[in-house]
Amino acid sequence: MIDRADHIRNDPQAIAALMSGDGRLLRLDGLDPVLTVDNQLDWGTIADAGPDAELVFLGIDESGRGCFAAVPPVTPTGGPHAGPASWNAMSVLAPPELAAYGGARALVGWHARHRFCAVCGHPTVLAKGGWQRSCTNLSCASEHFPRVDPVTIMTVEHGGKLLLGRQPRFPAGRYSALAGFVEPGETVEEAVAREVFEEAGVRVRDVVYVASQPWPFPSSLMIACHAVADNGAITIDATELDDARWFTRDEVADAMDAVKTGGQGHAFGAPPPYAVAHVLLRWWLDRG
Repeated sequence: MIDRADHIRNDPQAIAALMSGDGRLLRLDGLDPVLTVDNQLDWGTIADAGPDAELVFLGIDESGRGCFAAVPPVTPTGGPHAGPASWNAMSVLAPPELAAYGGARALVGWHARHRFCAVCGHPTVLAKGGWQRSCTNLSCASEHFPRVDPVTIMTVEHGGKLLLGRQPRFPAGRYSALAGFVEPGETVEEAVAREVFEEAGVRVRDVVYVASQPWPFPSSLMIACHAVADNGAITIDATELDDARWFTRDEVADAMDAVKTGGQGHAFGAPPPYAVAHVLLRWWLDRG
């Protein structure tokens, strides 16, 4: 478990001391995790980063050692979604290690995409141990901070059935909770209602919060909710979904049981255990 040690971030001397000696560097392949043969995060030494690397302070481990990650020297290419290496890490890493990787990926990815000031266009430099970038233009001096994008992900219930949908990028047969970004000026409840109506044409009420999950692909916070619909008619937005349908409790239970053996149910394939959508489906089943 890594202590984020917020009180140290604004102390350059303390961070420099943690870098020296037994400071640890999280090995990354671009933004992908590097794992050991026994499926743990691979840590090196600060010297592995090179003299010109920008190092982000992740925190202090249980032994008191400073933990760092290096910003990629070149902005990583590719889309924001998780790739094969990240999917594999989510399936094998213990929760504390997965949290360490997720935080590191989100931070170094943000730094790689924000090398220039959004206000004046001048170069920015890492500050506060990597939890800020500062504009080098003294007449601007803008401060920029890592962003977190809130996303609602929700199940909808009507007549004892659950509304699930599938996106084009899902594996064959996979259905999951609907999801969408919270827009400026919206509450979480309003975002749930808007997204469900936009994607499936269903009006919802009685939105309740269930759980949350950081999702660093690239910088989301998934806010899992549940809502109720009074009408089951579906009108799919084909630009968002391939399909959306109502599933019975037995169908959901069957799909969730199949996940335990790596398969999929008779009606659909449920989301994997490390996804907050899986938590939502389990929460609904457990309510009875």
